[in-house]
Amino acid sequence: MNILRRRIAALALMANSSIVPAASITTATIVASTASPTCLEYKVVGICYWLFCTNFGCQVRTSTKVAHFVPDAVVSSYANTGENPWIEVSTMGAPNATAQAGNDGTTNHGNENNMTRFREADVIGHPGGFAFSQFASGSGYACKGAGTAYVPYLLSSIDTWAWRYGIPEAVYPESLIPGMREVGSLLTANTWGSVYPRSGFIHQADGYKASAVIAQRAGDVTTRVGQPHVYLPMVAMPQDGYWPAGALMEGNSMTGKWQELTPTLSPTCAAFPSLAPNLESGDQSYAWALWRPYACCERRGQIFLGSVDFQPSGGTL
Repeated sequence: MNILRRRIAALALMANSSIVPAASITTATIVASTASPTCLEYKVVGICYWLFCTNFGCQVRTSTKVAHFVPDAVVSSYANTGENPWIEVSTMGAPNATAQAGNDGTTNHGNENNMTRFREADVIGHPGGFAFSQFASGSGYACKGAGTAYVPYLLSSIDTWAWRYGIPEAVYPESLIPGMREVGSLLTANTWGSVYPRSGFIHQADGYKASAVIAQRAGDVTTRVGQPHVYLPMVAMPQDGYWPAGALMEGNSMTGKWQELTPTLSPTCAAFPSLAPNLESGDQSYAWALWRPYACCERRGQIFLGSVDFQPSGGTL
């Protein structure tokens, strides 16, 4: 009877736990997740002017300027090297000679509240480009994002010096000055962690928050050029009638927002820190889609004359 009672108690504890079982995600599920009107946030924001010329003369044509978010990449943050929860690409971040293990620091005491955590992170081009284009075009003209499907923009397992040793960012001012670059705010006592140094180590008792900050760090690197990391910049160049997303900034949804893919699949997007369910994955593996803002208009002439926005604002959208 005592054994039975212990088993019942253990089952009840599991039922009430905020930790969900280990979860993985497939490409098909990721592609389907792009059909999210709240993440898309499609808007008509202005008018573009084009000069169209033929042998018979020139005329000014107009086209509608639109703005919306695009799912550029899937950003995975996970504890064990080589165990990206996105099944089809998990081998991209496989262990190698310089990165063979991961997971949290531990003293093997069951009652410890472990603060030091390590996460690998992969930033891989979102596979849902075609499905998203079909979905977005239902609202009108659609903009192209900077991400290319399945392209590995950052694999932390080959970014060894920066990701595992914090070289050289451990001595940057952003790393040494409290509150300079925080996901959350020290003033409100709601900080998830510092963006710098952009490495895999973080002091955070909550596994979900720790992984979210690591994802933010990976996104911060890949949306900029010239960073001291081994990566490919996920950056598009401005063109006539095309205004691409800029650098990702923590807490600012106008620079990018996150859609949780696993351990729970969310139909909405938000910037960190958000009100997303604080559920910890059983194996500490997480994945989010990074949506970034773009504006564009259809080309209707040889020369772009400019654009007028209906409601000028500080952001792209």
